[in-house]
Amino acid sequence: MDAEQQPKGQQINIMFPERLQGGAYANNMNVMFTREEFILDFLLAAPPVGTVTARVIVSPGHMKRILGALTTSVQKYEAQYGQVEPAQEPPGKIRTN
Repeated sequence: MDAEQQPKGQQINIMFPERLQGGAYANNMNVMFTREEFILDFLLAAPPVGTVTARVIVSPGHMKRILGALTTSVQKYEAQYGQVEPAQEPPGKIRTN
């Protein structure tokens, strides 16, 4: 059944694997894209080295939904806790191999 055939308002129960419940910390992110997808590499940059802690690949349409959800969440956060200033970019260049 494709998305157009699914009944509206259908509940989807999400399984949360135990190995992912602790999350992955990232203090940097690298974004790449092709015509078909966006690739988000979340990084833990701790000079002199760093590591990719998670990679998320999404379609352009889902990326727009993610941007909207993030914007709304930051606005709600700021309404409750005050203005957030962007973190400074780390010095130097970060490359992924």
